[in-house]
Amino acid sequence: MSNKEIAQNLINLVGGKENIISAQSCMTRCRLELKDYSKVEMSVLEKANSVLGVVEAEGQLQVIYGPGKVTKVTGEVKKIIENIEDIEDIAKITKERIKSKNDTKVKNALKKLGSTFIPLIPLFISCGLVLAINNIAGVYFGDAYKLTTAAKIIGLIGSGVFSILSILVGVNAAKEFGSQMPMMGGVLGGILSSSALSGITLFGTNLTPGRGGVISVILVVLLACFVEKSLKKVVPDVLDLFITPLVTLTVSVLMALIILQPIGGFISDSIGTIVAQTLSSNSIIVSVLSGIVSGALFLPLVMTGMHQALTPIHADLISNVGFTVLLPVLATSGMAQVGAAAAVYRKTKNERLKKTAKNGLFAGVLGIGEPLIYGVTLPLGKPFTAACLGAGAGGAVMAFFKVGAVAIGVSGLPLALLIANGKMFVFLIGVLVSYIAGYAFTMILGFEDPIE
Repeated sequence: MSNKEIAQNLINLVGGKENIISAQSCMTRCRLELKDYSKVEMSVLEKANSVLGVVEAEGQLQVIYGPGKVTKVTGEVKKIIENIEDIEDIAKITKERIKSKNDTKVKNALKKLGSTFIPLIPLFISCGLVLAINNIAGVYFGDAYKLTTAAKIIGLIGSGVFSILSILVGVNAAKEFGSQMPMMGGVLGGILSSSALSGITLFGTNLTPGRGGVISVILVVLLACFVEKSLKKVVPDVLDLFITPLVTLTVSVLMALIILQPIGGFISDSIGTIVAQTLSSNSIIVSVLSGIVSGALFLPLVMTGMHQALTPIHADLISNVGFTVLLPVLATSGMAQVGAAAAVYRKTKNERLKKTAKNGLFAGVLGIGEPLIYGVTLPLGKPFTAACLGAGAGGAVMAFFKVGAVAIGVSGLPLALLIANGKMFVFLIGVLVSYIAGYAFTMILGFEDPIE
């Protein structure tokens, strides 16, 4: 089927275009908000062409197509439904859904936080791959290569997104948190990372460009959005164009330099210290225990949506240190899912479950874990627990070898291309341990095989 045919089939199976409020895509999923979820032909949709899995989460119907494919299919869906005119009905339903218990303020905030970085993920991946190639060449050819023009140009390309990360995050955060002036977020990000700050002393303290990284940027953008919305309630329309941006910019910058950037710097420094003292600790016991706990708890975080709060931490570590040691540890959760699903595939007598596990294994190896989580391990219960335990084992290995990644947005085996400091081989050891541990714990814990 063509992407347009797949999109039309999806629309038909969710109750027609009149039943769709909105359609958005993330890295792997087409996220649909519907008027009436009872109209969804779930059993047919789960087996539809190109569908890897279907999830109901965050007040949405999320249809998994995988990277690349999901963007094309969602684009076709939008083309088909863009003529919906029942705006009042849509607004009413959307408002009701926001008030539902599954759409809490905390989850809403975390979802916005994660969405701030989603548009940047392709850039993280591309620049990260360029940096990885440059790093590998440096290890292979030695210091002489690092001084060449080619190495410098490749390094320039690889650092592209990170050189303006504060500006990009500022723009996206302003959009997500409801600013009508999203470019203001970019300006604020640019000011906080400006080299001119190094020549300013405030209250006896020398200001530091980029202190607090993306955390400071997000804090000041939140303040700017609040100031902007407050001003629009009291400023006359005729003066809005002049007063609102002027006051928003001035107040936000002053508050950022005096309060928010130091707070962001403290948070960022604390995170860096915690990571350095746990996952990167010289104490093997502390490092390994941290890897076990982080790996084992990541899947439950994913299930609650809390994992989105970790994205700024990864980005901040990469920006300040050059790589994140947290990502390879957390990535073991998906790897352990592969091992757990392989055990289910071997033991189950249920042909439908066996087919689901088989179809999801390849995607799981590539770092797309949703088909295995929602189609295999989570519904069975014990294999999900086994995957958590397996991730703990894999996380211990990653922490022991201090494996770091130079970019985010990739998981599974492809993450090997983004591993820093020439540690690709030990990363693969961690992958293998995660597979084996997930498999072994599933075989030990067992599961109740569903009846056909």
